[in-house]
Amino acid sequence: MAHQAEREEIENKKFVDYKDLAYLKQFMNPHAKILAKKRTGISADKQRQIALAIKRARYMALLPYLSA
Repeated sequence: MAHQAEREEIENKKFVDYKDLAYLKQFMNPHAKILAKKRTGISADKQRQIALAIKRARYMALLPYLSA
């Protein structure tokens, strides 16, 4: 998904905010599932932060749990 320049930009972002929906949607497939670390190419720590932010956004009804 992400090229080298995009990965560096993702890695350098200090805080992953659950309200930044455009950023979080980069890490979800069209069916609203979180993409795997292997697919996104980012570090495990950043992947955990993104997964947590997506789950928080889902809880706050900003993102869907499923997309039919």
